[in-house]
Amino acid sequence: MFKFSAVVATGLVLASTLAAEAADPVKVGMVLTLSGPPAAIGQQIRNGFELALDQMGGQLGGRPVELIVQDDELKPDVAVTKANALVERDNVDFVVGPVFSNILQAIIKPITKSGTILISPNPGTSDFAGKGCNPNFFVASIQNDQAPKALGDYANAHGIDKIVAITPNYQAGRDMVNGFKRSYKGELIDEIYVPLNQMDFSAELTRLAVQQVPAIFTFLPGGMGINFVKQFNQAGLSDKVAVLSMFTADEVTLPAQKEAALGMLGGSHWAPDLDNAENKQFVDAYIKTFDEVPGTFAANAYDIAHMIDAALKQTGGDTADLDTLRKALETVEFDSVRGAFKFNTNHYPIQDVIVTGVGQRADGRFQTEYKETIYTNDADPYAGECVMK
Repeated sequence: MFKFSAVVATGLVLASTLAAEAADPVKVGMVLTLSGPPAAIGQQIRNGFELALDQMGGQLGGRPVELIVQDDELKPDVAVTKANALVERDNVDFVVGPVFSNILQAIIKPITKSGTILISPNPGTSDFAGKGCNPNFFVASIQNDQAPKALGDYANAHGIDKIVAITPNYQAGRDMVNGFKRSYKGELIDEIYVPLNQMDFSAELTRLAVQQVPAIFTFLPGGMGINFVKQFNQAGLSDKVAVLSMFTADEVTLPAQKEAALGMLGGSHWAPDLDNAENKQFVDAYIKTFDEVPGTFAANAYDIAHMIDAALKQTGGDTADLDTLRKALETVEFDSVRGAFKFNTNHYPIQDVIVTGVGQRADGRFQTEYKETIYTNDADPYAGECVMK
């Protein structure tokens, strides 16, 4: 009888503890670039996450949410300071971020070593997909090689036999070019690497005009992409050279680029016009709330909120048991705006990879639009090297 009573008492204590935890807020920290030329990217991520929270009544897994947002200013040292504050002072349960891969490389260790889950809404670098994979790190976007590789296959299929690559000289830029080279069978006659956040491309465009190639492959996100596309158009190259782009002409940059970007192609895992009910609802709600078309950054963040919600429903709202929480994320099922989605063993997505083209909506806004699916249920090339420790 005594042993039975002890078991019951233990159960009551456990139930009481879980009930108390369920009443406490889930703490989510965000480390995003919210100042300078790329601020629009960080803002889309914040908007997408907050839209999902609003639609879910401010709760994740049945618990209220405390959201703490930090601006990393695109400075690794600033990002580390703010990441440390989130995990040491604020005791957050999750960190969502960052925007750029150089910031990811700075913050991943202090966050994940603290036993906090870090979920990337954008950077999907190669260095954490293979041998450097991390049990507390998840990527909700796409591994950097995958969409460029799809563009390489698209170029092969459309007879593009020569191309020049233009990208910033940092991890994500190098990943993008390496991904393109994985599949492209034509001649990559030049790889032009520029400083991150360079805004004047006159020298590169002069060099490109001399090379007389039928197409270029670019990865120039945010303000870089705005200036490049405008200058590309002004140089008279838009009618002569096709553009295969990663984040150079997208929903963040298109409001400024407008007609100058029409017809430019991109590689992605998502587009605003993807034909599924969850995506249609998301895009309509985002436009109504923020008066702009969402990009992949907002879509990924929207998915992350639903991902965390679904994982916490599996754990009964418990965030204290890291192993259980991690397992719930690894096997999470939710209605993604991109359609099919699941995590691979390296915590990067298995998903479809598509080609998009810039078009104009009936309401006059510009957006990327679905053209064709290149890969179905695609896994990144590094997952086989990942051994979680």
